[in-house]
Amino acid sequence: MARRPVVRPVAADEAPDGPPCPACGTPNLPGRKFCRRCAAPLQVREQPAALPWWRTVWPFRRRVRGGSGRALRRTLLVLAVAGLALAGFLFFPLGRYVFEDVRDKLGGTAEISPTGVSASAAAPGHPASAAIDGLTNKYWGAPALGASLTCSFGTPFRLVGIVVHTGVSKEPQEFRRGARPTRADLLVTTEDGKVHRKAVAFNDKPGKQTVRMGISDVRSVELVLREAAGQGEGRPVAVGEVEFFRRT
Repeated sequence: MARRPVVRPVAADEAPDGPPCPACGTPNLPGRKFCRRCAAPLQVREQPAALPWWRTVWPFRRRVRGGSGRALRRTLLVLAVAGLALAGFLFFPLGRYVFEDVRDKLGGTAEISPTGVSASAAAPGHPASAAIDGLTNKYWGAPALGASLTCSFGTPFRLVGIVVHTGVSKEPQEFRRGARPTRADLLVTTEDGKVHRKAVAFNDKPGKQTVRMGISDVRSVELVLREAAGQGEGRPVAVGEVEFFRRT
């Protein structure tokens, strides 16, 4: 005869008094590491906090143990800040010059008249005022090289250009009969007392000679004659007209 099967008692279910599973919500006994229903891990590791933006840039992007490399990172940060400050101090004048130069090229210009003019020397009948009267058939006559013409202005302005008419006339024949400057120095004095020197060369032909400038807060401009052509007895070095242009 066949042996009757033995019925085993059913084991009691685990008491649902433990923490619920984070995946399915099934209660589990304390001390279990995996869920009894879905086998998901019950002890979830905490996610690390997000790094600040500066920790994502080399050499700070690598997560290290507490205190490891901290002195090196601080030293590099201090050196970087000091380098930026030094670069800003050194290149600030250059950056300002480039900025003003771009404004000169993009902006407009307008003529500005001096409020006063004087000369270190002048030939009889050819005073310094003849160089700023708006006429090219009258001229300031310098009796010798080294003489200077100084034009002053009431308010400081941005000087962007100077136009000089050399010689006694715009007519070629008359132009050759007189002495005319071929080289000169421009001494530009700004409001802070600083003097900017620029050597200029003039073409030995009638017409205007344009000199490009770019100086702010100009108070006065001095034209010093250095070389001339056509000099002779009774021939003063002639400067027919000097015009100044500011940025608008």
